[in-house]
Amino acid sequence: MECNIDARGKAARLVGGIAGIAFGVSLTALVMLDMIGGLAVSTAAAGAIFGGAFAVFEARAGWCVVRAIGFRTPL
Repeated sequence: MECNIDARGKAARLVGGIAGIAFGVSLTALVMLDMIGGLAVSTAAAGAIFGGAFAVFEARAGWCVVRAIGFRTPL
């Protein structure tokens, strides 16, 4: 896992990761308050939190899994 993104890529992943975590926490709060429900919503909340946390990890490590497997990303 060597650094394969620059400062712009790190910033974009950090902002996206924080937004994903915030969205997942918001969905979780709505589920806990019985305002919405269902397996799909719970799965979406867990996926958003997990994906956001992974994006924050990528930003911190300076490593992008998509770039590591050979795709070129615009950032």
